[in-house]
Amino acid sequence: MEVKELIKKVRALEIKTKGLSRNVFSGQYHSAFKGRGMAFSEVRAYQIGDEVRSIDWKVSAKLGEPHIKVFEEERELTVMLLIDVSASSVWGRTAQSKKEYMAEIAATLAFAALANKDKIGAIFFSSQVEHYIPPKKGHGHVLQIIRHLVELAPKHSQTDINTALQFLSRVQKRRATVFLLSDMLAENFEKAIQQASASHDLLALQIQDDRENELPNWGFWLLKDLETQKTRFYNGFSKNARVKFQEAYRQKNAGIQAVMRKYGVDFAKFSTDKDFVPVLSDLFKRR
Repeated sequence: MEVKELIKKVRALEIKTKGLSRNVFSGQYHSAFKGRGMAFSEVRAYQIGDEVRSIDWKVSAKLGEPHIKVFEEERELTVMLLIDVSASSVWGRTAQSKKEYMAEIAATLAFAALANKDKIGAIFFSSQVEHYIPPKKGHGHVLQIIRHLVELAPKHSQTDINTALQFLSRVQKRRATVFLLSDMLAENFEKAIQQASASHDLLALQIQDDRENELPNWGFWLLKDLETQKTRFYNGFSKNARVKFQEAYRQKNAGIQAVMRKYGVDFAKFSTDKDFVPVLSDLFKRR
């Protein structure tokens, strides 16, 4: 991608998502994601109505009158975006590919974190970790994440959610708010979800094109898996074949949602032909 084209795409993504995060999600984000706990703020004179258990007896004895410790919510969070950049993310039968749609959601979350003075980092993954951006604050740092959302060309095609979550556990020791953005076309990642959800506040955002589950009712189709490069022949004229195709898709998604429910992971499903704003807003409200 040429530099001018890259700058244009980054700027367009910034303008759209920064406005959304400021005008739509700023208040919801703040209330949905709490800090690590209560942090000491100050000592002040006791007032009627204060809890006795808040009295700082040492300070009170020293000053000759009762004083209490005041605590405030420790707001600062570390937010990590785990972004699937495998080959299946470039697929799309709408105006937007899953990758482009995912980039808009990720950028919106990044600007919401920026507005709340939270640190934000990103892990771009396929079957391997393709790129890691450690969590930091600042507008320039968010633009760095957005630039990678636009230009990153993965070296591997398949998806391994286990690899991404295991890498997260190595680089992020303190509890973080983690957004997993993927179409989740992967296998056997339940244990990794269990472990990550125990250590972090994990949210799973599944991005799909709903027409992936539809086999057209005409013609014979040779479909290729973009990740494995395997092909399979389908008879679109056969109602039985179309029903089986759709049922396999439904069962796969039902299994994913069951895993998330089992481990208390907040889950939302997005479709590339629909606005992501209502779905993300509903996710925040549910928290």
